[in-house]
Amino acid sequence: MLAKRIIPCLDIKDGQTVKGVNFVGLRSAGDPIELGKAYSDQGADELVYLDITASHEGRKTFTELVGRIAREINIPFTVGGGINELSDVDRLLNAGADKVSINSAAIRRPELIDEIARHFGSQVCVVAIDAKQTAQGWRCFLNGGRLETERDLFVWAKEANDRGAGEILFTSMDHDGVKEGFANEALASLASTLSIPVIASGGAGRMEHFRDAFTEGHADAALAASVFHFGEISIKELKEYLRKEGICIR
Repeated sequence: MLAKRIIPCLDIKDGQTVKGVNFVGLRSAGDPIELGKAYSDQGADELVYLDITASHEGRKTFTELVGRIAREINIPFTVGGGINELSDVDRLLNAGADKVSINSAAIRRPELIDEIARHFGSQVCVVAIDAKQTAQGWRCFLNGGRLETERDLFVWAKEANDRGAGEILFTSMDHDGVKEGFANEALASLASTLSIPVIASGGAGRMEHFRDAFTEGHADAALAASVFHFGEISIKELKEYLRKEGICIR
C-alpha cells in the first residue's frame, strides 16, 4: 500500500498566507516561507501554494516568491493560480516548483492537461477541482468558487485523468473551512473510478477527519490549511495518531 500524505496548503494573497471559510472572509495566517519551513520541519510530506488572486501583475511577484520558497524548503511543493499556458508552467518549474496545479484554465481548455503531460510529464500536472453539491448533483466551479459550470465533478475528474493529469485535488466548497470533516462519499466515488491519486481538501477540523478521509474516502493524501496555520493540529502528532490508527503514513 502506498503511504498516505499530509499536505499543508497555503493560499497566497499579496505575498501573505490567508485563510477563509467557504472561500470567503479571508484573514492573514502569516509569512508563506516561514510557515513552509515550519511545516517541512514538522514532517509535512508536501506543500501546496496557491496564488488565489493571480492577477496578471501578481504573477511576477508570485514567481519571485516561488524562487524564494525553493531555496528555503526541502520537500516537494506544488504551485497554482493564473496558470493558463505552457509558458506559465515553464516559468514556475524554472523558479523551483515541483508540480503545478491547474483549475479554471483546465475546465476552459481541457487540452492544457494533455499539453502539460506531454511536455513536462503527468507527475507535474495536478488538476484541482472546486465543487459543491447542487440540485443537479456535484457541480464544478471556476474562478476560486465564484462561477458555477455545467461540469459534473465525477465526469470532469475522469476526463482529467484520461487526458494525463497526475493527481486530482478535490475541494468540497461546502466543507471548506467548516472543520466538520471531508466529503468522504464523494472522495470514495472518485477513488473508485480514477487510476491516479486523489487529494482530499476542505473540512479538516480534527485528527479523526484525516483518518476518515483515508479509511472512508480512500484518499491518497489529505490537504488542510487553517488547522495547521493556527496551531490547532500539529503535523507530528497527527502522523503519530494516524499510525496508531493503522494507517500507512510517510
